[in-house]
Amino acid sequence: METTLQSPVSLTEGAIAEIKRLMDEPGFDASQSLRIGIKGGGCSGMSYVLGFDAKEADDETYDIEGIAVLMKKAHGIYLFGMTVDFEDGLNARGFVFKNPNASSTCGCGSSFAV
Repeated sequence: METTLQSPVSLTEGAIAEIKRLMDEPGFDASQSLRIGIKGGGCSGMSYVLGFDAKEADDETYDIEGIAVLMKKAHGIYLFGMTVDFEDGLNARGFVFKNPNASSTCGCGSSFAV
């Protein structure tokens, strides 16, 4: 019996629509899942990772509205409660990270400190 874990992150309707649009593009590798995570670097110390990737041994898998999401277990403490949105406005277009655990974020919103 496989247990589905509740995802530590959430996706807005806009983010879900954009991710599904990307997954429906011709040539999309359906063997890959959406990876949400962090890596060292960026102007505030850590940067967000969002992209399609193959599952690795230390990944946890979540289902968000039919989207398979991969995340390293260790990243959960930094990302718990985070919301990923997609903005498609005149001034900004792209994914936006709203992380309640970040003590500060950079101006571009793609890196943070805890």
